[in-house]
Amino acid sequence: MVTTRPEGASLSVNFRRVSVNGVELNVALSGQGPAVLLLHGFPHTWQVWTRVIDRLAKRHRVIAPDTRGAGASARAADGYDAGTLARDAEALLDALGERSAAVVGIDAGTPPAFLLAMRRPDLVTRLVVMESLLGTLPGAESFLAQGAPWWFGFHSVPGLAETVLTGHEEQYIDWFLDAGSLGEGVAPAVRDAFVRAYTGSEALRCAFSYYRALPESAEQIKEAVAGGGRLTVPTMAVGAHPVGRTLEQQLRPVADHLVGHLVEDCGHIIPLHRPERLLGLLEPFLGGPQPS
Repeated sequence: MVTTRPEGASLSVNFRRVSVNGVELNVALSGQGPAVLLLHGFPHTWQVWTRVIDRLAKRHRVIAPDTRGAGASARAADGYDAGTLARDAEALLDALGERSAAVVGIDAGTPPAFLLAMRRPDLVTRLVVMESLLGTLPGAESFLAQGAPWWFGFHSVPGLAETVLTGHEEQYIDWFLDAGSLGEGVAPAVRDAFVRAYTGSEALRCAFSYYRALPESAEQIKEAVAGGGRLTVPTMAVGAHPVGRTLEQQLRPVADHLVGHLVEDCGHIIPLHRPERLLGLLEPFLGGPQPS
């Protein structure tokens, strides 16, 4: 099923609604070639990738869904833990006829991308993760020395944040976009799309359900590496501000083939803030030879 083209979307991008794992996802598609699955975070939709899709689509089939409960995808009642989100991603690739794909995740898209690669190394050819933490895996102690970012606790209390923020979504989303771009902001069309996507108590409930599922997600990540579980697919960790190299430090003990990069003078929303630098890392990594 084809969906309506969002304002500001590239003409090279097509849209489908795909039913997977009990939920209907809105999916942006572009290009042909080896598949690349892009998983966004908060407060994003698939449009967090708008400045990198066209270049990637020259050599790849780009698959960029609005994840469960976000954007134009269905407002699922539950299933916001990383394990279920990984199954969503796996089912989406299957529904689109892809037998393998590189997987790229940012922010809340990182834990499900990691779990998918751990569970299905036959499916995930390469893994790129950005600006996130992987549960309670060692390596994040310095980053968390003063506690988790303030909004983690606020979002985690059931029913609180959506009650307080309804009617003030625009100001709240703007705060994250400003902080995530070091004050430079994002394109008006993308900003407006994010505001629309997270307006209303039900949209906010879905967004904050990701945070409320963090303890379950952390346990799933812990279980994935328990007993010597290894991340065997070629992996790249990309950091900026504020996470920096923390994610790379968490991955280092469990990844067989890991490269880490720090994008200087770049905010949290790397694909919107410094897309050229990100593409300079993604293109050779996605197209490089498999390690022996």
